[in-house]
Amino acid sequence: MNKRLTSVYFLMVILTLQSCKLGRFVYYNYANITDYKIFPSRTLKAPEEPFLFPYAATPKFPQSTRYNNQNIAFEEFIEQKHSVAFLVIQNDTIQYEKYFQGYDEESTVASFSMAKSFTSMLIGIAIDEGLIKSVNEPVTNYIPELRANGFEAVTIKHLLQMTSGLDFNEAYKNPFGHVATFYYGTNLRKAISKLKLARSPGEKFEYTSGQSQLLGLIVERAIGDRSITDYFHEKIWKSIGMEYDASWSIDRKKDGLEKTFCCVNAKARDFAKLGRLYLHKGNWEGKQIISQKWVEESTKIDTADGSAWNYQYQWWLPSRDGDFTADGLLGQYIYVNPKRNLIIVRLGTKTDDVNWKEFIPEFAKHY
Repeated sequence: MNKRLTSVYFLMVILTLQSCKLGRFVYYNYANITDYKIFPSRTLKAPEEPFLFPYAATPKFPQSTRYNNQNIAFEEFIEQKHSVAFLVIQNDTIQYEKYFQGYDEESTVASFSMAKSFTSMLIGIAIDEGLIKSVNEPVTNYIPELRANGFEAVTIKHLLQMTSGLDFNEAYKNPFGHVATFYYGTNLRKAISKLKLARSPGEKFEYTSGQSQLLGLIVERAIGDRSITDYFHEKIWKSIGMEYDASWSIDRKKDGLEKTFCCVNAKARDFAKLGRLYLHKGNWEGKQIISQKWVEESTKIDTADGSAWNYQYQWWLPSRDGDFTADGLLGQYIYVNPKRNLIIVRLGTKTDDVNWKEFIPEFAKHY
């Protein structure tokens, strides 16, 4: 009887932990690329006729490359450094595609902060469609509840540039920080309403996930009765011929809000297509999905009003040569190099000791 009571008590504790933010943090411990399994989500349905990248007749990939001033065996290196997928596409042709740790082309991986770049795409489309007037609009036009918190001078552009001055703790290992609340919590709208500013907008670049989540709520308010997932599906997912179903994690099942700072869950080839869309300046097989103006604005260097030269509209700029990346926690990357007509996707369970932001652009020089 005592053993049975102990088991019941243990089960009750586990269920209680899973039902609250702190409990989820303790139970799941740290973010993982399989976290799409633990959150509710909305489905992104693949179209019936997907776009397929052809394979190169004679694939081009290096047997060795350089890292930390040493020659290394390329494939052995990326496998040892906890990659689960590595995909190289040049001139719309797959030059290299390899999966590790039991993953394959049909394996789903959480995007983490690569979703910030996808959210920026939706802001651009909403502006193209007149649902949002411009990036210079105050965020309080869409989130009026933040007026009471002093957000009247914060614009959409400040959020895109990470210069809003938002007071936000980005430490994933802090169970009481903002990002734990946003990631594991079950009421993003309530959490957003409590946000404050640490400084005036336009003074300083500071990367925080809260700014991307504010962009998500702006999209939701701008598009009306549709969910963010539905809008993403209609405007992008089906329009660029995704090969597989995917999902976008939300905070709760009933009336949930997409976690737009993270959490699009998809396969490597489909992540690559999002890169291809920007490689072709928003055009997909002759159809303009996102305006060329928005793509160019999103990938240029801009240091005005506190902006960082290497970050633009939720995209990272690895160099001053026109390349750009969507990147996420644990080393998720979509790297795009227009000059080389090149897309590289790296997905993994850890960054290990590798600075992938430096490694991937350097590796791209093989092409």
